[in-house]
Amino acid sequence: MAQAGVKFTTFEAYLSYSNATPMEGRYELIDGALVQLPPESELNNWIADNLQFLLAIVNVVPRRLIKTHTCEVQVPVLQPKDAANRYPDLVVLRPEHLELTQRRLTVTLDMPPPRLIVEVISPGKTNRDRDYIHKRAQYAAIGVPEYWLIAPVAETVLVLTLDRKAYREVGLFSQDAAIVSIEFPDLELTVRQVFATGL
Repeated sequence: MAQAGVKFTTFEAYLSYSNATPMEGRYELIDGALVQLPPESELNNWIADNLQFLLAIVNVVPRRLIKTHTCEVQVPVLQPKDAANRYPDLVVLRPEHLELTQRRLTVTLDMPPPRLIVEVISPGKTNRDRDYIHKRAQYAAIGVPEYWLIAPVAETVLVLTLDRKAYREVGLFSQDAAIVSIEFPDLELTVRQVFATGL
């Protein structure tokens, strides 16, 4: 749902407006207009939160650097109707981001890119295209070194690593396979752990 009557010509104008104006929920900036994002599904939310927990306990990155659903990332608009900002399901920040995001948890284009972005895929072609095509190109354009796509229905994790200016596939992992990460070579985590509900 678009925020009626509000249009922005720059990302900086959007940041100024949203810093000064109370806004409930999360919004993407598309063609200068604010479009409210729907709530996450329980399953997608749980998978992202579980992955945050697992990354923290295997100690490959400090827990404070792992953010779910709340970290806004500015991205370039590469195709018509692309959003100028994204809210990934999970982001692994760099230590310098803690200082850079003190006032607002937004990683802008003038900051170093996050180390890892993870998207949990929602059902439907539109969602798949957004995560596999549009976001993939946008995250590569800002230099995010690693991008994971988690597919709940298939229970797979696709790991992509940045090779020059585009992503190449490291592997598509499922079941008891260990997830191979170039950015986190000491990672010891299986796909089954990511999807284990504990119920």
